[in-house]
Amino acid sequence: MITTKLLLGLAGFAFVSSITPGPNNLMLMTSGINFGFRRTIPHMAGVGIGFTLMIVLIGLGIAELLKAVPGAYTVIRAASVAYLLFLAWKLANAQPPVTNGAADQAGVTAPRPITFLQAALFQWVNPKAWAMALTAVSAYTSRSNPVASVLVVAVVFGLINLPCVSSWTVMGVKLRALLTDPAKLRKFNIGAALILVATLYPMLS
Repeated sequence: MITTKLLLGLAGFAFVSSITPGPNNLMLMTSGINFGFRRTIPHMAGVGIGFTLMIVLIGLGIAELLKAVPGAYTVIRAASVAYLLFLAWKLANAQPPVTNGAADQAGVTAPRPITFLQAALFQWVNPKAWAMALTAVSAYTSRSNPVASVLVVAVVFGLINLPCVSSWTVMGVKLRALLTDPAKLRKFNIGAALILVATLYPMLS
């Protein structure tokens, strides 16, 4: 099993990797700005629970299975790049949120935040999530007791990851008051989209 020293190292790794900027955190901050905290709760829950489940599945053999399939990681990398570019495009072209009544009168569909399922599935094309999960599983699980140690890693990340990523939503909510002007909000969304594209650099370089 994981020793106390290793557990502290795991907790530190989980905190640092979860709190630092990445696609999830950037998208949550943007959602906090555009939709507020309450409407972003499903997105936050999808990230936390989806990533925890990702660790369990990778730890129980998904990573080894992918190694046995030629080109599997190349396909995942290509899908990650394509989907992140698509999200960046949507973010850059996002319209300011409007009320349902205003949307009905204007004859347009009101923008909606990312759902729980979309956020959970996004972890599988998120390059940072892959790096975090593979590192955690390889560095903090025991070969003598793989299932129990994988579950410990997943629980630690589950307890630490969700509060960390949620703090980015809170940051977005705090910034919301400064971006009430649609022009300023559009500039922010374009800037956030460019940063989201920049997160691809470590994977492509």
